[in-house]
Amino acid sequence: MTHKIRLLIAKPGLDGHDRGAKVVARALRDAGMEVIYTGLHQTPEAIVEAAIQEDVDAVGLSILSGAHMTIFPKILELLRERGADHILITGGGIIPDDDMTELEDQGIGKLFGPGTNTEEIIAYIRSVLN
Repeated sequence: MTHKIRLLIAKPGLDGHDRGAKVVARALRDAGMEVIYTGLHQTPEAIVEAAIQEDVDAVGLSILSGAHMTIFPKILELLRERGADHILITGGGIIPDDDMTELEDQGIGKLFGPGTNTEEIIAYIRSVLN
């Protein structure tokens, strides 16, 4: 039997819109994954600390504020510094395609835009972590 996938869903920065993050978190939970939701206004440091403390397999970030080119790399850098770069970083939000490609080239997992079917997100996470 494969292990139960553990994910941390986080809303970094000042963005106060978390409906999408909650929809994705619920879909992942309903798909049999263990989901920890950190809530709004998390710092990269707090997200990394929670990911390590909770021993998660992946961190899903929801960013709508336009700060994705700063926040995703910062979290990746902090995980690497802590020796936890085996944790998958994925996420979504309002992120231009060129930025998605650049972030993926830096080591961030697949990123999803608004309106993505949750089944696509579930399938991606399972394909990487199982």
